Amino acid sequence: MAELTEGAVAPYFEGITQTGEKVSLNDFRGKKLVLYFYPKDSTPGCTAEACNLRDNYQEMIKRGFSVVGVSPDSEKSHARFAEKHNLPFPLIADTDKMIVKEYGVLGEKSMFGKKVFGVKRTTFIIDEEGKIEKIIGKVRTKDHSDQIFSLYESE
Repeated sequence: MAELTEGAVAPYFEGITQTGEKVSLNDFRGKKLVLYFYPKDSTPGCTAEACNLRDNYQEMIKRGFSVVGVSPDSEKSHARFAEKHNLPFPLIADTDKMIVKEYGVLGEKSMFGKKVFGVKRTTFIIDEEGKIEKIIGKVRTKDHSDQIFSLYESE
């Protein structure tokens, strides 16, 4: 699959969240969507990123963004993670890795100097029409909300 670029139509997705609800790209038509991919629940970087988005969630809503997280972890793992950290947004359990493959975020990455295969932490901002507006490949986990907001400061 070709690498996704800004301006491309976002690949359709649907999945089950930590609460057992089905969520799809179509649910966010007419809204901006922060679709963030992360490797694993309850790891330091993923927790920092999720908590930063949680702490700034009201500002995200105020600025017109919806937030959805995606990782290959199970619904049960997502439920524990969301409950422990009081996460107000859905986390999709992509256990068959279909969504991470569609978005091109599954592959070789470097972790602690070693090459490993897994989910590359990436955020896609999808516009109201379903097109990819922005892609953040170098996510600052502890400061991710400001990283997103800063992309829209000059607009």
